[in-house]
Amino acid sequence: MDQLKTYIRSLIQVSDAELEAFVKQCRIKQFKRKDWVQLANAVPQNTYFINKGLVRFFITDNEGREHSTHFSMEAQFTGDYASFLLVIPSLYTIQALEDTELVVIPRKAVLWGYSYMQEGDRLGRLIAESFFVYQDARIRNRYVRKPKARYDAITQLFPDIHNRVPQHMIASFLGITPVHLSRLKKQTIKEHKTKQNHDIIS
Repeated sequence: MDQLKTYIRSLIQVSDAELEAFVKQCRIKQFKRKDWVQLANAVPQNTYFINKGLVRFFITDNEGREHSTHFSMEAQFTGDYASFLLVIPSLYTIQALEDTELVVIPRKAVLWGYSYMQEGDRLGRLIAESFFVYQDARIRNRYVRKPKARYDAITQLFPDIHNRVPQHMIASFLGITPVHLSRLKKQTIKEHKTKQNHDIIS
């Protein structure tokens, strides 16, 4: 639980006793690559913190096609937090893309934090704000930025993602075809080489 404790301490002022009482209500769970963390249409009873690994969120449309909507990596809270808070069925399936270790944070622990941690409300607000800011940025990215700008931004959001996530899932997240993604990768490599040569000459 050390990573979770460190992360919480980076967000709020919390006593050792509060932190220990909180994490005792959580548990660590291992997921193999391709395991389901959460299935769509169920009410989420847990939220999560990633110690190690990588998960993706996706929605399946009426024709059975998967649309990747989000990735979460190490040292991040993850889960369908909106559905968790509202106690409603989630639209998202969450899948481990690597062997992944999660801290499972049950609803009772979150409610305990609100009631008994001095800054529990602040912690909940900061987590909710981080989800909101990400979702807002994703909408802006998807509908305002051109594909090249979206491609350039993804490595800032998710470092090393191109070495960890299948390309068709990245293409789905960016809202482009795998062929278009391949063209953007080649364009980016070419631009990088051109810049390197220019720097050498300069």
